Amino acid sequence: MSYIDWIILIVVLSGIIIYGVYKSRTSKNLEGYFLSNRNLPWYLVLLSIMGTQASAITYLTGPGQAYTDGMRFVQYYFGLPLAMIVISIFFVPVYSRLKVYTAYEFLEKRFDVKTRSLTSFLFLLSRGLSTGVSIYAPSLILSSLMGWNIYYTNIVMGGLLIIYTMTGGARAVAYTQTLQMVIVFVSLFIIAYIAVNMLPADVGFKGAIQKAADLGKMNVITTGFTEKGFDWKDKYNIWSGVIGGFFLALSYFGTDHSQVGRYLTAKNITETRKSLLMNGLVKVPMQFFILLIGILIFSFYLHYKAPVFFDNAKVLVAQKTVYKDTLNKIEQQYNLAFANGQMEAAGSLRKEYKTIIKKAIPGDEANDTNFIFLRFVKDNLPIGLIGLLFAVIFLSAWGSIAAALNSLAACTVVDFHKKYFVKSESDYHDYKISQWYTFAWGVFCIIIAMFAHNIGNSLIEAVNILGSLFYGVILGIFMVAFWVKRVGANAVFFAAVLAELMIIYIYKANIVSFLWLNVIGALLVVGMSILIQLFVRIKKIRP
Repeated sequence: MSYIDWIILIVVLSGIIIYGVYKSRTSKNLEGYFLSNRNLPWYLVLLSIMGTQASAITYLTGPGQAYTDGMRFVQYYFGLPLAMIVISIFFVPVYSRLKVYTAYEFLEKRFDVKTRSLTSFLFLLSRGLSTGVSIYAPSLILSSLMGWNIYYTNIVMGGLLIIYTMTGGARAVAYTQTLQMVIVFVSLFIIAYIAVNMLPADVGFKGAIQKAADLGKMNVITTGFTEKGFDWKDKYNIWSGVIGGFFLALSYFGTDHSQVGRYLTAKNITETRKSLLMNGLVKVPMQFFILLIGILIFSFYLHYKAPVFFDNAKVLVAQKTVYKDTLNKIEQQYNLAFANGQMEAAGSLRKEYKTIIKKAIPGDEANDTNFIFLRFVKDNLPIGLIGLLFAVIFLSAWGSIAAALNSLAACTVVDFHKKYFVKSESDYHDYKISQWYTFAWGVFCIIIAMFAHNIGNSLIEAVNILGSLFYGVILGIFMVAFWVKRVGANAVFFAAVLAELMIIYIYKANIVSFLWLNVIGALLVVGMSILIQLFVRIKKIRP
C-alpha cells in the first residue's frame, strides 16, 4: 500500500478506538457494562444487531461466494424476516418482563440450573470458536495479500478491539458499531460504483448483469430439485433458505446471546421490536447488494484478465516446489487463451492450475474464493480507497467480534461466575471482573485464530456451519421452554445432550446440507424431550 493508504488506515482505526473509549462512559455495574443501562434507541440497537451479524467475513467472502456460485446464497436469509416476527411476539416480552442479563437465565426459571448451564455452555463453545474464526478470516486474507505475518496480524486484529470492548462494554460496542456500519456501507457503494465504471463503455451495469445472468450467475431462486428428486445436500435453495434459514435465524437472534445482548440494551419493548423488525426488512436487500458486488467483479473479469489464482501467497509457496515449471506453463496457456477470447479454455486452465497447487501444497484445499474481492480491490482501486477498504476489513471484524466478546463475558459472569463461584460482590467488583473476563475471552479467541487454517470452501460458510452444529439444539431447548409446558427439566436436559451428539454424527456422515441441521436439531430436542417425559410419567404410574 502507499503512504496515503497507510495514513488513512491508521487514522480511521485510531479514530474508532478513541471514539469507543469516549463513548464508554456508563455506570460501573453489570447492567451498565453488559446492557448499557437498557437505554439505547431502536436505530442504535438495529445497527448494533446488523454490525454483530455482518462480520468482516460477510464483506470479504460474500462477493467471492457470488463470483463462484452465483446469487443463490441470498436464499440463506429468506427465513430471517419471519423469524424476526416470531421473536418479537414470543421471545422479547419474556426477556423484557424478567429483566434478564442473559437469555439463559430464563431457562433456569423454566427448568433448572443444569439446563441453564448446559445451554449457556453450548453458546460459549460455539460463539468462542466462531469468534476465533472471525478473527482469523480477515487476518488470513490480509496476510496473504500484503505479505504480513499471520500470527502478528491475528494479534493486531484481536488485540486492538479488546481495548475499547474491555473498557466500554455494551455501550462502546453499540456506538462504535454504528460508526463502523456507516463507513462500511459508504465504502461498499464506492467500490460498486467504481466496478461499474471500470467496465467497457458499451457494457455498463445492465449489460454486466445480463451477461452474468446468461452464464447462470443470477440464480437468485433455486428449488433444489433434480431429476432424481430433492437434493438434501444442496446447500442453498428456496426450501433450505426459508425453512432451515428460519430455524437458524430464530436460534441466532432469539437464543444466541451475542444477538440477544444487543437488543436487551433497548429502552423498552417497542424499541426492541422496531430494531428486530427493521433488521428483518433490510437484511435481505443488504446481502443481495453485497453478493451483487461479486457479480459485478465476475463481469469485470469477463473483459479483463483475472489472476489465474487469486491467493498470491499460495502461488509463491507453490512456485518454490518442483511444480514451478508446470505452473508457469499453465499460466502462459491461460494468458494466451484469454487474449484469444477462449473463455471456456481459460476456465479449464484455472481448474488445472488449482489441481497443481494442491499437489504442490499437500493437504491444502487450493481454494481462492475468499481472496477474490480483496484481490480485485488491491489490483484496481485508486490510492486512498485501498487504505479505506482495509480499514473497513478491520472495522467490520471489530463490530462482530466486540459484540461476541461482550456476550461471552456476560454469560461467563452471570451464568457461571456469579452462579457457582462468587455469588455476592459489590457492583464495582462485578464490573471489574467482567472486564477481565472480556480480556480472557479475547485472548482465547486469538489463540483459536492462531490454530485455524485451511477453512473450507468459503469462510462465510465455515462460520455458518459451525453455528448450525449447535443452534438447532439450543433453539429446541427454548422451544420446549416456551411452547411445551408439560416437559420438565430432566427430560429436556437429556434430550438436548442426545440431540447434540446426533447432530454431530449427521454432520460427519454428510447426510444433509448444514442449514437442515438447525431444523433437525430443534425438532430432535422437542420430540425426544416429549418422549422422555412421557416415559417418566408412565414409569411413575406403574406400581
